[in-house]
Amino acid sequence: MSNIHHYPAVKSVKRGIRIAEVIGLIFVALATIFAMIQEVYKVVSLMEVHLGDLLLMFIYLEILAMVAIYLDSGKLPIRFPMYIALIALARYLILDMKNLTEWQMLAIAVTMMIIALTVLIVRYGHLKLPYPDREQLEKNLAE
Repeated sequence: MSNIHHYPAVKSVKRGIRIAEVIGLIFVALATIFAMIQEVYKVVSLMEVHLGDLLLMFIYLEILAMVAIYLDSGKLPIRFPMYIALIALARYLILDMKNLTEWQMLAIAVTMMIIALTVLIVRYGHLKLPYPDREQLEKNLAE
């Protein structure tokens, strides 16, 4: 039986997808840098720094770190979007606390706890049950 990975068309499609992926990641990185510059400009022009501004900058830094890791390794650790979600929820809670009911605040806090526990479980799972090496997986698929 012939392996589909050896067909030139499949290799071209994979290469095209990889190029589109890199272009998309570069666009995400540039847009994030632009947004971060806008936030720094706002802070400098107002001469005021608020906790919400700092948390937003942390979100931008996490996005840049996620893009850099993905470009470097080709893998996207699931923990990074979870970190972004935690920071975004904390920012939302801090900025809109006056407009939230007690039940909404409790729901956000419980959601943050669930995400934090999920991060711990995923991290524990990665330590105790690591993924096989990606190159070995690709080699096994090619056989």
